[in-house]
Amino acid sequence: MTYRNALSEQAPFARVLHLLVALLALGGFAIELVVALTGGPGIAPTHAERVVRLFSYFTIQSNLLIGGVSLALALDPRRDGPVFRVLRLDALLCIAVTGIVYNTVLRGLVELTGAGMVSNVMLHVLSPVLAVVAWVLVGPRPRVTARTVWWSVVYPIAWLVYTFVRGAATGWYPYPFLDVTELGYAGALINSAGVAVVFLALAWGVRWADGRLPDTDRSRVPA
Repeated sequence: MTYRNALSEQAPFARVLHLLVALLALGGFAIELVVALTGGPGIAPTHAERVVRLFSYFTIQSNLLIGGVSLALALDPRRDGPVFRVLRLDALLCIAVTGIVYNTVLRGLVELTGAGMVSNVMLHVLSPVLAVVAWVLVGPRPRVTARTVWWSVVYPIAWLVYTFVRGAATGWYPYPFLDVTELGYAGALINSAGVAVVFLALAWGVRWADGRLPDTDRSRVPA
């Protein structure tokens, strides 16, 4: 089988995998959004604040990011470009960090039932695992350069700045390990630095693997 034929046969499989990731991520988000819109303010002071808090969670943002990028790849597995490469790497890294942090630090802190339990599994387990599996199996690769890695850091830094600024104004922080009211800025920043180390280690790990796993970039198929 030629290289061109192998990539051609892989395309439908790639589309299906990317679509499954998109459905899990966006489906889990949709459940959370419906609950937030129909369930009143909950523990938030107002209904509007509950919705804002929903979109402030790194979990929600990372699932929206991986869901959007995966949907784009399901429509066109050859999708490429400097900005898209950063978005793809950010989506992969952020959803991986979401899965790692939740399952090592946050699991069990809140008792969930019904729709919340379903969306929790979709957002924190199934979406992260399948996203990583999809990247390993179908890429697209090679796409990650050192420049792409450094640009990927911009989004999580912006999220942290937003979280601390909004927390200072409202007194609410999305995760206990970032709660300045309980930990103080020193404790919260140390925890942030720990997550940042995990993010960068994963980023450079992806950079290393990107050049060693099988090439899946259909835009560079030789004649």
